[in-house]
Amino acid sequence: MKRKTFINVCFLIAILGFAAYLDSPYSFLNKDYAYTADQPVMAQPVDVEVSEDIPVLEEKLEKREKVDGYILETYEEYEVYKDKDGNVVKSEPTGKTDTLKYWDYTDKKDNKKTR
Repeated sequence: MKRKTFINVCFLIAILGFAAYLDSPYSFLNKDYAYTADQPVMAQPVDVEVSEDIPVLEEKLEKREKVDGYILETYEEYEVYKDKDGNVVKSEPTGKTDTLKYWDYTDKKDNKKTR
């Protein structure tokens, strides 16, 4: 029994070793691919100008109200166009709204004080 287990473990190690060799850069399968560069790679910063044609999406708070101990906040998404200096050129609503609902814990504190 021990001999059979030993043979199985050796076979498994041999298969894993062969798979690792095939995946390495020294394998005959990967001999045509270059894994190292002959010349060092240097990254140079590039100046990118902000385009007025591409909008930035921003959400703005439209309304905030209390309902049954909860606070409901409604946000609307806007396409904001900016110039090179970062000044807002125009702002257009997209029509998409999000609602955030959370418990108003200040009401609960006020109720405890009055009891």
